[in-house]
Amino acid sequence: MKRRPFTLYTMMALGYAFLYLPIVSVIVFSFSGSDRATTWGGFSLQWYGALMRNEQILEAVQRSLTIAAISATAAVALGTASGLALSRFGRFPGRGILSLMNSAPMVMPDVMLGLSSLLLFVGVQQLFGWPERGMTTITLAHITLTACYVTVVVRSRMTSMDASLEEAAMDLGAKPWRVFFVITLPLIAPALLAGWLLAFTLSLDDLVIASFTSGPGSTTLPMLVYSKVKIGVTPEINALTTIIVLLVAIGVSVAGVLMHRRERKLARLRG
Repeated sequence: MKRRPFTLYTMMALGYAFLYLPIVSVIVFSFSGSDRATTWGGFSLQWYGALMRNEQILEAVQRSLTIAAISATAAVALGTASGLALSRFGRFPGRGILSLMNSAPMVMPDVMLGLSSLLLFVGVQQLFGWPERGMTTITLAHITLTACYVTVVVRSRMTSMDASLEEAAMDLGAKPWRVFFVITLPLIAPALLAGWLLAFTLSLDDLVIASFTSGPGSTTLPMLVYSKVKIGVTPEINALTTIIVLLVAIGVSVAGVLMHRRERKLARLRG
């Protein structure tokens, strides 16, 4: 079958335009001097200054970043342990339940996960007086959501990794904990970084679960933006979106470069 590169490139260009033109338009209008989010009023940086003076948005950003960082770090720890158990320990009592628990949050609707988390926290609070609904409950719910994704990433990496390296280290007398920290952990480091970034993004982007598990004074950035959308998006939101897109692009680029360098280093060592 003869290939048609023009048609292929055209469809690819249309697909990328559909995905990224809305983001580009938000970035462009963030530099508009108009007080309307979708009207061009000449080049201006006034909305970036207004954003820096908006304490409500800044507090929501700080709160969301804190929750996302804590959730991603805890999810990497739990996901690494689960992925290691499912890929290296063979069949053990409770393996099926562990695998099911790691898969359920990925297929369960966010509304059901948020409602179940709310009922759990309310019941535990009535029994023990803790936790109060706020950043703690949002973080715990996000860990539940993101740990399963990290497990999938780590487990796939562990499955494709050559187990003979670990076996050789143990044959030479290395303890299991030393094998993990010296051999296994460096080899799965790219997967851990990818899992952390994925968990961080999922937590930062979540709206539904955070809405169920939040309390007074714990409004996250997605919740704040959603509440403002109901009365009309302001240009400050465009400026905030531009900054987030820039930071994400930088973070992903740096992570990609580091992972690529590490893969090349490992390839040279194997060669």
